[in-house]
Amino acid sequence: MEFLQEYGLFVAKAATAVIAGLIVLSAIAGLVGRSREGKPDRLHVKRLNDRFERMEKTVRRAVERRRGRVERLRHWAARKLPRKGMGDSTATTETEQTDKLGGTRSDREADAERSRVYVLRFDGDIRASSVESLREEVTAILTMARPEQDRAIVCLESPGGLVPSYGLAAAQLARLREAGLDLTVAVDRVAASGGYMMAAVGHRIVAAPFAVLGSIGVVAQIPNFHRWLSRNDIDIELLTAGEYKRTLTMLGENTDEGRKKFREQLEEAHELFKTFLARYRPQLDLDQVATGEHWYGEQAREMGLADELRTSDDLLLELTREADVFELIYHRPQTLGRRITFAMESILERVLRTQGPETRM
Repeated sequence: MEFLQEYGLFVAKAATAVIAGLIVLSAIAGLVGRSREGKPDRLHVKRLNDRFERMEKTVRRAVERRRGRVERLRHWAARKLPRKGMGDSTATTETEQTDKLGGTRSDREADAERSRVYVLRFDGDIRASSVESLREEVTAILTMARPEQDRAIVCLESPGGLVPSYGLAAAQLARLREAGLDLTVAVDRVAASGGYMMAAVGHRIVAAPFAVLGSIGVVAQIPNFHRWLSRNDIDIELLTAGEYKRTLTMLGENTDEGRKKFREQLEEAHELFKTFLARYRPQLDLDQVATGEHWYGEQAREMGLADELRTSDDLLLELTREADVFELIYHRPQTLGRRITFAMESILERVLRTQGPETRM
């Protein structure tokens, strides 16, 4: 027992030293980054048609260099054989075909009335921190979008996370749909739980064959140290105003009544999740899919969780042939102070989280 007390005291001292060091680093980082705080946020817009055209030109040059060598060999051979001029005729025909293809592309690019496709990318973590950029990107699209004519594509990757955060992210995508844009969500790897709630907002969900979809459920977990504290004669006083201000805690004694209330809150969140899905994907059999299970692309399509199997790359390449495709990225400058502060927040959130369990989708 004495050893445990000494070890506990050592851990407490070490934790205090780490926290103090983090506070000092935070102050230093704040001073270092203060000079950069004035930099404005930026919205980057890239025309993906140009990117694919550059790829095409690079490959075409390589192919034509190879074809030119072959044609020179044919021409050299034709000078020694009776079939003179055959290689030149072939070269002329192929060149004419190339010119025709180029002309066709030029005609398409000259069409100023082509529809526009706006592309957003969302890479989700547990707090859906990308929603801060997503909301700005959606607003930027709505300043130019033409209802019933333009489209939006969201390339989504997320295993889910906190309920309020992903609720806000889904609401941002709903703004596009409510503005009259055709909305497609493309999933290459995973859109589970809160991530799938976002995907469900789309008119169409396109998934790669082995992408993970579903996990329609709500989960919460929390460790409890009450018995260990009691054995070491450490009391925790938890005072609340309101019967259910705190249901489960890490340090206090949890009661059956508190557990029951917390389960009710989980069920309420799950019902809200299912109601949300029923609004945007009424074809789903929620009794079958809202069990917390997940499925891969082919299975997900059979169950109505996805509409088409293909990658986002294939989808975007196809769209550039018929529309002007623009990718929007809203960028907030991350100073040294912000990066260090964010890292410290993540560490402290894990070490000092004593405000009760977090409900996750």
